[in-house]
Amino acid sequence: MGTEIDPDADEARSVMDERRNLLNVGYRLLGSLVEAEDMVQDAYTRWYAMTASEQAAIENPGAWLTTVTSRICLNLLTSARARREMYVGEWIPEPLPGPGGAAKPGSDDVTTDPADRVTLDESVSMALMVVMESMTPAERVAFILHDVFGYRFAEIAEIVGRSTGACRQLASSARGRVRAAGADAVPTARQADVVRRFEAAWRPKDIDSLVELLDPSVVATADSGGRAVAFRDPLEGRDAVIEVWLQLADRIGEMTLHQRSVNGQPGMIAVDADGRTVSIYAFEIVGEVIRRIWAIRNPEKLGPWTH
Repeated sequence: MGTEIDPDADEARSVMDERRNLLNVGYRLLGSLVEAEDMVQDAYTRWYAMTASEQAAIENPGAWLTTVTSRICLNLLTSARARREMYVGEWIPEPLPGPGGAAKPGSDDVTTDPADRVTLDESVSMALMVVMESMTPAERVAFILHDVFGYRFAEIAEIVGRSTGACRQLASSARGRVRAAGADAVPTARQADVVRRFEAAWRPKDIDSLVELLDPSVVATADSGGRAVAFRDPLEGRDAVIEVWLQLADRIGEMTLHQRSVNGQPGMIAVDADGRTVSIYAFEIVGEVIRRIWAIRNPEKLGPWTH
């Protein structure tokens, strides 16, 4: 006798299988994996609060969950602006480790990390995530849902409460922001080489090499949330960045530096003697030089990096 298939169980599995896609949407909309997980949980809570007949009336549960998650994220984005104005120092999106996550104490090995549930591609590069922080909430939703996930503008209109034409304009405006801040794509291997050379020049204070590797107009930004020692205002210009990085070289002490994937791009982490990741460095590389450095030191954003 064949095994009977429970259609309700299959439907429940298919609904839960949407979780990864929802996290991918949520992280790109919010720049925070923690907040994305909360918003996805909220969407599932609303789904399971419905009666069986109400659920059955929804033709595409995955699309419904994405719509609800996007609406919740849009509301949070609107309020997040006020919250981030009260944030101590600069706010940088939460960095995601590549496959494997953080370094084990005393080795270059890595461990499996929950953040692996987010697909790492060009749409989560730190450079693009930072640009998206400059978008209005509606621009960000329209851009991500249309340009990244392929939603039709008519569907996006229902989420943001605008007309289809307005949503098309929102996405166009967002693309303009991306183009204005954009740079030519640099092969990953070349980026990794620049990061490796930067690491090799930093600890021994090789000023000539640092000058060669940094764009004259390089900008470095740190995010500590007031919970770790860091420079509060962005450093602008090569001289300012080198001066501070030379000071940091004196303070590294027993820290070890490891090259790691940060949001899908070559980056670097600093690990203390207890194996805790205490700093994450993401880079924007143009040609053969570093144009932007993001240093994340807020412990609340380092959870996925230390096991």
